[in-house]
Amino acid sequence: MALQPSRDVFITCAVTGAGDTTGRSDKVPVTPRQIADACIEAAQAGAAVVHIHVRNPETGGPARAPALYAEAVGYIKDSGVDMVLNLTAGMGGDLTLGSVEQPLPPSGSGTDMAGASERLDHVRQILPEICTIDCGTMNFGEGDYIMTNTPAMLKEMARQVQALGVRPEIEAFDTGHVLLAKWLKDQGLIDDPVMIQLCMGIPWGAPDDIATLMAMTANLPDDWVFSAFSIGRNQLPYAAMAVLAGGNIRVGLEDNIWLGKGVLATNGQLVERAATIATAMGSRLLGPAEVREKLKLQKRW
Repeated sequence: MALQPSRDVFITCAVTGAGDTTGRSDKVPVTPRQIADACIEAAQAGAAVVHIHVRNPETGGPARAPALYAEAVGYIKDSGVDMVLNLTAGMGGDLTLGSVEQPLPPSGSGTDMAGASERLDHVRQILPEICTIDCGTMNFGEGDYIMTNTPAMLKEMARQVQALGVRPEIEAFDTGHVLLAKWLKDQGLIDDPVMIQLCMGIPWGAPDDIATLMAMTANLPDDWVFSAFSIGRNQLPYAAMAVLAGGNIRVGLEDNIWLGKGVLATNGQLVERAATIATAMGSRLLGPAEVREKLKLQKRW
């Protein structure tokens, strides 16, 4: 198969996520102000898209309160720095079973199950250009936590996102998730151009080896726009992998807190490194306006 690297590439920066990384790096943003500043830093370093989770400002733990999103986005808008806003809609699908002997009732610690409309409250209020839909259910870690997204839930979330005029970014953590995304498209619930993120190397999803990435990209329709990333130390090598595979790049502290061995990164540094990799490979970085045109996004601000 002939190599078809991307010649025009955009970078997404996932600035904080919901994982337990705040105790391992003081550079992971927590408050709405810190999250906004991280987005601004990433945009100024070359990211066209910023992917936003929010956290409890007091504990640093995961949160999904619309007021926290509104505060962070307000700071971004006030800055005047242009970027495409991509808000997660993954929160609210978290199930932690009680134990291996008594799985029910679920554990109150780590379980946050919400309906489709509630999971999209912040999207409905803010109307970002993009929001994510985690396209599948899978195990995470070594305990009893399950990321839970049933086909019925995904259909309803996709329907509501489509009605809002927001572009969904499908998050595919395994090969079957790509098939689910195709099924949602066949239902008429995702408009063109379809945008999909290949999330590699997350236990127990698709491994981040070259063969698995190529298998996933080979199953994508030619007119879909995809990005790919891996977690941890393979995040920056995957910037090159994504370009070589014909896709776009995602980096950020959601997926990796290191710039190099023993060196903690900022979001801006990760974006700068990814930009250097892409441009050294002969690719041109797309800015926010070009990404809006490519993805037919509706700018709201």
